[in-house]
Amino acid sequence: MTSPDKPAASTSSPTASSATSSSGTPAASDGDAKAVTEAALFEAFGGLRGMVETVLPGLLFVTIFTVNKDLHASAIAALAVSLLLVVVRLIRRDTVKHAFSGVFGVAFGVVFAMMTGDAKDFYLPGMLYTLGLAVAYIVTTLAGVPLIGLILGPVFKENLSWRTRNPGRKKAYAKASWAWGLILLAKCAILFPLYWWADTTQLGWILIALKIPPFLLAVYLTWVFLAKAPPPIDVFAEMEAEERAEKERAATVAATGDGSGPRHRR
Repeated sequence: MTSPDKPAASTSSPTASSATSSSGTPAASDGDAKAVTEAALFEAFGGLRGMVETVLPGLLFVTIFTVNKDLHASAIAALAVSLLLVVVRLIRRDTVKHAFSGVFGVAFGVVFAMMTGDAKDFYLPGMLYTLGLAVAYIVTTLAGVPLIGLILGPVFKENLSWRTRNPGRKKAYAKASWAWGLILLAKCAILFPLYWWADTTQLGWILIALKIPPFLLAVYLTWVFLAKAPPPIDVFAEMEAEERAEKERAATVAATGDGSGPRHRR
């Protein structure tokens, strides 16, 4: 992920109480900052529709399997509905990243289950992904580049500027990443024992029940931490301001000849 992570033109660092941001624009009020943070989180994590697209294929799988114990019918139905969600988004010209991620997750689950012949393995790829994501949140935070900051930086138009220029925001991203990592680890601590001990329907219904609440808790904590953090530095606005200033300097040089001063008429 590339980023115009460069020093600010101003020597003062942005804080929550600053009158202006480093790009020279007025700093947002607390209410505005919370609204912007809420909107960005809603966009980044897919909102209500993204949650439905995450839950629906697995819900359909476990429902059909609970009724008829048919692995093939359950798997085909789950894959079909995930593909249908992508088609609907394409028709509406909406963002398809959340729907596509659902398709890939369901497809891996179907492949695993078909290969082993055990319907319980439909859930295994998603569980392994959750565990890997939990570890990634924790490891990146310990390394000083919290994953939630890498995810949300482009959404807030700050890219990686928070790493060196906005320590308060980096601290908030670290807290949020710890929250995500620990919540996902707690979810894994429940699911993996059930994978070995419970049957397919028990595991499936518990997994469905654990889809949304931990996610909402993590998003809420992220919102709390970021709403109290300093506002993001809009590096794109800074780049545009620098480009305008450069064009003005070039225009001034062109108007004055060699740039040493105004030209005199003869």
